[in-house]
Amino acid sequence: MSENPNPVASEIPGLPSIVRAFRHRNFRLYFSGQCISLVGTWIQSVALGWTVYQMTRSALLLGLVGFAGQLPLFILTPLAGVFVDRFSRHRTLVITQTLSMIQALLLAVLAFSHHLNVFGIIALNALAGTILAVDMPTRQTFLVDLVGHGPDLPNAVALNSFTVHSSRILGPAIAGLLLMRVSPALCFLLNGLSYIAVIAALLVMRLAPVERGARTNKRAHHELLEGLRYAWGFAPIRAILSLVALVSLTGASYAVLMPIFAAQVFHGGAHTLGLLMAVPGVGAMTAGIYLASRKSVLGAGIRIATGSVVFGGALVVFSQSHWMPLSIFALVLGGLGVVTQMALSNTVLQTLVDHDKRGRVMSLFTMAFLGMSPFGSMLAGALANKFGAPVAVALGGVACILGGVAFGLQIPALRRAAHPIYREKGIISPEIAPGGPC
Repeated sequence: MSENPNPVASEIPGLPSIVRAFRHRNFRLYFSGQCISLVGTWIQSVALGWTVYQMTRSALLLGLVGFAGQLPLFILTPLAGVFVDRFSRHRTLVITQTLSMIQALLLAVLAFSHHLNVFGIIALNALAGTILAVDMPTRQTFLVDLVGHGPDLPNAVALNSFTVHSSRILGPAIAGLLLMRVSPALCFLLNGLSYIAVIAALLVMRLAPVERGARTNKRAHHELLEGLRYAWGFAPIRAILSLVALVSLTGASYAVLMPIFAAQVFHGGAHTLGLLMAVPGVGAMTAGIYLASRKSVLGAGIRIATGSVVFGGALVVFSQSHWMPLSIFALVLGGLGVVTQMALSNTVLQTLVDHDKRGRVMSLFTMAFLGMSPFGSMLAGALANKFGAPVAVALGGVACILGGVAFGLQIPALRRAAHPIYREKGIISPEIAPGGPC
């Protein structure tokens, strides 16, 4: 596969370096469409969790609904990576975003007609997860088609992460306000309509042709095994994917238990849930701004380890707090930590990976990031059902701390493996010693 390394970029006078990827018209379109669509996604996510909890009052069923939506990501995402490396990412995204819109509108129709039940939610969540298994790795790799694999790519990754996580502030806040006044059906409808923005942005893009070569003659399972061997055989990629998987399994699943904290710990309602789901976005947005301002991947390793430790510590504090200001502070700190870890992991992978294996490696990142979540949701639900939600969240936080420390101990060896590739690509100066910062 050959890629266009330098998509057409326009010079915009006075453009700050923190948004240098905005030089690319297609990235500006993608960014604006995502801003609207992702807010709708968070509105639906909060409304769905609140609906399930109001129907069942069951931590186990909350975990089961999350499991149904996330399991396809674990099963299908590696194969989706082969698909992403073979076919047009642009066309694939138009299809997946359209299907996601249809799924949200079906959820709204069932809710408006009072035919929505837990089994219907599980089925539609499984459909959403199946679509996302293809959509997520496609979106990750599509950034290269928008800005090339040159100096603007780390900034595009950081800005994309900023979009994803800043929408977490507005979306849950809107959901909390809506759920106080209207039915969840309207939240589902708003999410369905929000996809119009990103679909329209995709349709008006002007993209250079991307050729994909003879490797498409290989069988899919051969390409899948090739990607797995490549990722597992290169220590930096293996270490990053392992830490991302651990944090997703043990820590990130805390969100599925938020309705319990809102109702039982803080004795609130939908507004409290919206607040608890929104405030991590403040930390996430702060991390996104910081990462977008960085011009190099140097120092990423220690920041990835620190992000995991900070996230885990914040979860421990939150799990034991019954004072809302302290809980909010912990969630903000947690959002800062986890986004620093995840976004920098994404950036390092995107800059290290061979171009012809990008789709497969980023599908493994998606599987580690989101595909472990169904098991995390079930684990969190089971632990909360047995020992209570605070214990479940605290145990997850401790695991994230230990994972971050273990990753930190590997950094010197990971630097020695990564630096030759960065020198070859011109990402770091040849003068930087193999033991230098990375």
